Amino acid sequence: MPAIARIQSFASDLTRIRRDIHAHPELGFEERRTADLVAERLASFGIAVDRGLAGTGVVGTLTCGASPRSVGLRADLDALPLQERNGFAHRSRHEGKMHACGHDGHTTMLLGAARYLAETRNFDGTVHFIFQPAEEAMGGAERMVKEGLFARFPCESVFGMHNVPGMRAGTFAVRRGPTMAGGAVFEIAVQGVGGHGALPHAAIDPVLVASHIAVALQSIVARNVSPLDSAVISVTQIEGGHAFNVIPESARMRGTARAFQDRTMEMLERNMRRIAENVAAGFGASATLDFRAMFRPLVNDVREAQFAADVAAALVGEENVNREGLMIMASEDFPEMLRDRPGAFINIGNGEGEGSCEVHNPGYDFNDAILPVGASLWARLVEAKLPAR
Repeated sequence: MPAIARIQSFASDLTRIRRDIHAHPELGFEERRTADLVAERLASFGIAVDRGLAGTGVVGTLTCGASPRSVGLRADLDALPLQERNGFAHRSRHEGKMHACGHDGHTTMLLGAARYLAETRNFDGTVHFIFQPAEEAMGGAERMVKEGLFARFPCESVFGMHNVPGMRAGTFAVRRGPTMAGGAVFEIAVQGVGGHGALPHAAIDPVLVASHIAVALQSIVARNVSPLDSAVISVTQIEGGHAFNVIPESARMRGTARAFQDRTMEMLERNMRRIAENVAAGFGASATLDFRAMFRPLVNDVREAQFAADVAAALVGEENVNREGLMIMASEDFPEMLRDRPGAFINIGNGEGEGSCEVHNPGYDFNDAILPVGASLWARLVEAKLPAR
């Protein structure tokens, strides 16, 4: 896999850092040890360090030359509340916490690029290395932006990167326009009338009502979403009752909704509310919807996506860059940064074949072989965006 020779020369150091972070996972807004490690490394490279945004966020700033131009590179710090089942030496040492999404690798790749750029200084302008806490559905990006990320650290454009298991190691994919879905969680509370399981005519069964609502919700994507658009509604929980012979008073439904456009997400919410309320009313029950949008759709800037793809192609070859990567129904909070600055989100292959399980899996591990490749892309992107005079 092509990588900058200097970065490849310290690949073993990157592996040690990545495995250390993997062994000590921390959940969102709790990444104190990880933030300390990042800050210490950046400082050792001679990079100015600022801390405190979103609590555990870290921003490193490196300026070379006199150009006022600037660029931001973002990596995520947090782990998942998941019990790891791997048996290797760097497995999680914290019960119920695991780096199952590769944020340990993302952080390490950005540190690798910071080290190289601090050594070579082959650019003219300012690069901000943004290490963001709480990406996993906790709003870390939004909080950093609200607390003044781009006011304190101006960026003409901002870029993020994520690994993709099953995609050939060291290859890249960049898509122009809609790239990842916005995500929401929902809860529907169904109120019926409790009664004896042997006398259902004297009750209004909320479990039956919830079942009909769950089926009816599937008509929204099938009949209200354009065939040229995409969306998902998944009911993942139905809860009601505690006894075999008691029809409960109430039931609860929970799940997730995903869409690639804000207007589609808004339509999903409207129609879910309409269906839940009216299906319940048809049975003599009532239903209320609590719909919480957690992530906005991730939409890459067309020009910046093209730029990132060009940089990747120059590094690994055009044949190893997919410029029309698949639209991904999973969500990210990087769109909160893209709302304020143009930029692009890049995917790097984590490997395919046996052992390349999906993210958020207790058997997942980041592929250390791609650390120098990802770090090299970050470095080349800065050098291309801020060319030395």
